[in-house]
Amino acid sequence: MDDLTMREATAEDLPQIIKLLAEDVLGSQREEYRLPLPSCYTDAFQSIAADKNNVLLVASDGKTITGCLQITFTQYLSHKGSIRATIENVRVASERRNLGIGTKLMQYAINLAKERGCSIVQLTTDKKRTDVHRFYKRFGFLDTHKGMKLPI
Repeated sequence: MDDLTMREATAEDLPQIIKLLAEDVLGSQREEYRLPLPSCYTDAFQSIAADKNNVLLVASDGKTITGCLQITFTQYLSHKGSIRATIENVRVASERRNLGIGTKLMQYAINLAKERGCSIVQLTTDKKRTDVHRFYKRFGFLDTHKGMKLPI
């Protein structure tokens, strides 16, 4: 694990990232991993890469992407006009879990949020992912709000 690096994703990483997103039970119901990738993924990646307030991070051990997450920075009026970081789509390859990759990836993202002057780091996680809830609580995340979504 000493050769693990955290870095911003490149277009060449995209197939491995989509594979990570699609490999779990929930992701398999909403993602479409096939090569070549559907254009919706390349279009989304280009939009994320062009937006200074969005960063797609990967954990890489050389040629293999072992983890990923997206962090979005949002300027708010509340909390005295503070900036918030929202972390989403956290994934670690199933065969590489419990090796500290997720911890390093989250620490990197939290440090990036601190560097950007954020006052809050927030995330949402599916209620069914109870194991990952314990993981997030180890960083100090608190279950303070009820999240609601409206599919449209």
